[in-house]
Amino acid sequence: MHDDRDSGHDPLERIRAWLSQARFFAEEVYSSRYRGAIARARRDEDDLFMLLVFSEMMGVPNPAAYYTLELQPLLLERFHDWHRRMGMEHSPLDHFRCC
Repeated sequence: MHDDRDSGHDPLERIRAWLSQARFFAEEVYSSRYRGAIARARRDEDDLFMLLVFSEMMGVPNPAAYYTLELQPLLLERFHDWHRRMGMEHSPLDHFRCC
């Protein structure tokens, strides 16, 4: 005897699969128009976070400098792109030249 549930021909399974595909399609259609705004907001938050982490090195007092010191080596790879995006042609740090 053949069991329909094991072979994937169960009508309930097909309906669930179709609903899953429809949900994925609806989410993609809805979120596609906001992707640019979400990416810009995320980049702005990242820029603010970079400013917070490197502010002490640029002479801006930072009460959380002790805690952000550990993050600086992790963010050094993105430092060059960040200071270029902030309008600084060269590194604002005297003791750290990235370009």
